[in-house]
Amino acid sequence: MSPSDSELASRLMGDMDPELLQFLKTYVTSFVKWDLVRFFHENPYTTDTAEHIARAVGRDRETVADELTEMVEGGILRSHMIGDLVVYTLATDEHIRDLMDRFVLACDDRQFRVKAIYHIIRGTR
Repeated sequence: MSPSDSELASRLMGDMDPELLQFLKTYVTSFVKWDLVRFFHENPYTTDTAEHIARAVGRDRETVADELTEMVEGGILRSHMIGDLVVYTLATDEHIRDLMDRFVLACDDRQFRVKAIYHIIRGTR
């Protein structure tokens, strides 16, 4: 990263709530995960397969399945078997749920979204 990239990142992220920035860095590392965070925020009692979740968020099943697995490993989701199907549900950790709620609400603000988009793009380089 060049000095100008570093300066831009500091300026963009400097006024972001530190907890939300950490949530973004930890859990929302791709646009697919952003869609999944929003999906589980809007459907907190959902227990479903990667295929059905992918259909609901308009993404391909394989990509969604990979991202769901990472979100389980990160502690934001839980998974378990129903018969021979893996199903996913939102973790019960209240702190994670609170951060998720705050993140989704913050996304209503255009400037916050721009910062979050920049962070994800920068992280995928």
